[in-house]
Amino acid sequence: MTTNDSASPYDADLMAAVADLGTALRELIEASVITTVGASEVRAAAELVRAATPHVAASRRPVSQLPSLDDPASGRRIYNPVSGIGSPLAPPLVIRRITGGRPGEVAAEATLGAAYEGPPSYLHGGMSALFLDQMLGAAAGAAGLWGMTARLELDYRRPVPLETRLVLRAGVTESSGRKTLLTGTIATAAEPGTTLVEAHGIFVQPRPELAAAYFGSITDAAGRHTPPRRPSDATATEGD
Repeated sequence: MTTNDSASPYDADLMAAVADLGTALRELIEASVITTVGASEVRAAAELVRAATPHVAASRRPVSQLPSLDDPASGRRIYNPVSGIGSPLAPPLVIRRITGGRPGEVAAEATLGAAYEGPPSYLHGGMSALFLDQMLGAAAGAAGLWGMTARLELDYRRPVPLETRLVLRAGVTESSGRKTLLTGTIATAAEPGTTLVEAHGIFVQPRPELAAAYFGSITDAAGRHTPPRRPSDATATEGD
């Protein structure tokens, strides 16, 4: 078992296995969308994938039950589709705090492949929204301002190139009561001052009765009633 000051313990061997599977699946997904092999090779690969599926499908949890490796209180979400090391959908982003910046300022870097393509050779606009929503949530969490996305607006200034090192940043611009205003950007690492996509978001902490309605059925991996202590999907940031 492994632990740290801000998160609950977890099974280190299971964590390593889940991370390994997530990496293998991401490699498979990327290869599957850029392959030029013939139909017979594609069919053979499909058979191999179907043969592997029963190994992980033998035991399943309901969506109302948290994975045993998760700790939402500390932001550890293993299957988060943006930052989860076990998710085949995630790059995954590693989000870090920026010291000396605005409240809750965070940053991440990523190089995205063809699996995320929209216009030929460029990032899908919906993926920009997904990644920036996660960045805003991480910024809110880093500032101690938990909430859920109430509004997300994006300005697409230029297309985001694939297979290019990107820099994503976010931070809090204003907070009052249950409401937090945030902004975030995507740029290339080569030209970090040129914004390609800019996001403006409003995160709102649900009233207690709504939080209870939304999350009252959530249990931990052992089936114990475990509603989240903070209604947010903000990911953990390095240094937490």
